[in-house]
Amino acid sequence: MGIAYIKVALVYFVIGVGLGVYMSMAHDYTLTGVHVHINLLGWASFALAGVIYWLFPKAGNHLLSKIQFWVHTISLPVMMICLTLLLKGNDQVEVFMGVGSTLVVVSVIIFAINVFLNVGTKAGSR
Repeated sequence: MGIAYIKVALVYFVIGVGLGVYMSMAHDYTLTGVHVHINLLGWASFALAGVIYWLFPKAGNHLLSKIQFWVHTISLPVMMICLTLLLKGNDQVEVFMGVGSTLVVVSVIIFAINVFLNVGTKAGSR
């Protein structure tokens, strides 16, 4: 699973950098919050999870890793699209923003549980 996390993280890296370049060229920094969240939750956090799961295959191959991957992969784009719309003045998506962000938090908690259960144990180390 670690490699899948790293590949998805790279997609977020490209999106985050692209958004940063766009904002700079347009001199419009309205979407700074989206840019930051994509880089932190998409690129950095997902890449780090991928590295951890690659280094500790017991955690990477655990069902929790697969659940976290899909919860995060589905909820982060929902959260980012809704945040974009909110920052552009569309308050109608606030409920969906709440759902997306809550599910992102759930995926982070699943990651933490997986790491505590499967990293650093004798069978979980390389």
